[in-house]
Amino acid sequence: MVSETTNPFGQVLVALVTPMTSDGEVDWAATEKHIDDCINSGADGIVVTGTTGETSTLTDPEKLELVRVGKSVAAGRAKIITGGGSNETAHAIQLYKDSEKAGADGIMIVTPYYNKPTQAGILTHFRMVADSTDLPAILYDIPGRTGVAIGYDTILRLARHPNIVAIKDAKGDFAQVSRVLNQTDLTYYSGDDVNVLPHLAIGAVGLIGVTANITAAPYRRIVDAVNKGDLKLATEMHKQLEPLVRAVMTHVPGTVAAKYILHGLGRISSPRVRLPLVGPEEWEAAIIEDEISQLHEIGGVNFNNFKPDRNAAAGGALPKIAGTTR
Repeated sequence: MVSETTNPFGQVLVALVTPMTSDGEVDWAATEKHIDDCINSGADGIVVTGTTGETSTLTDPEKLELVRVGKSVAAGRAKIITGGGSNETAHAIQLYKDSEKAGADGIMIVTPYYNKPTQAGILTHFRMVADSTDLPAILYDIPGRTGVAIGYDTILRLARHPNIVAIKDAKGDFAQVSRVLNQTDLTYYSGDDVNVLPHLAIGAVGLIGVTANITAAPYRRIVDAVNKGDLKLATEMHKQLEPLVRAVMTHVPGTVAAKYILHGLGRISSPRVRLPLVGPEEWEAAIIEDEISQLHEIGGVNFNNFKPDRNAAAGGALPKIAGTTR
């Protein structure tokens, strides 16, 4: 087991969805309950305001309140990490400073998106953000969303920063994972639900997962099994989880599918997402439901009473306040 002195974040981290009402406002009561459910099912870390939390359409006050609510609900049972950040370095610095004041245990810094900076720009962005806070930082490498990857040499240089202690990998380059693990002391997290076990098998310490919103229990078992060297049990759990991972991560954005499933299980009040995200179309919902029907028993969730509501999930909400207004 990785000690807290070398890993300040936990091993089973949920990339938390942000529950919302049907008109697109944050449902704070449902958010508190969902965080508690995730921790009770085995999560020891919660990442709020990340991609899955719809960070692009949250306001800054909402992001900070999610940190405060997370800290209150966790009550020491799990670490609260704030994700998202900004593709504007000055804005990212301010958000993380305010998040530290709000009680965050760590920060997850995403590569600036849309700007497509050079590696020198990426290096400068990460360094300046990490300089702005005393909190431990996770680099978030997800070129499929940001348009540019963190280069290998850039990772090596960033690993020398005292506050940058981990990386979330969502690009699936296992050769680079092994090289970085050999060349740095960075703590590695799988950021791709389908690759959690392969990442753990080559040295990652944990995951930051979307599917874990539905149940963290199987991931807890996988991580615990790998910690004990029981790859057979970990592989069995990986296979059991595969249809659920497929349902959440394949057909629509993970946020959309996770909310659709959580609402069908009666665990959040509405499956609504904020525009430009929209709920699954009829054919997409049918595929998700078919994937769910293939699930055998997995820990922490019972699909016998799964009652998805395609009408409730349809469309997307247009909130009264734009997320980037500050």
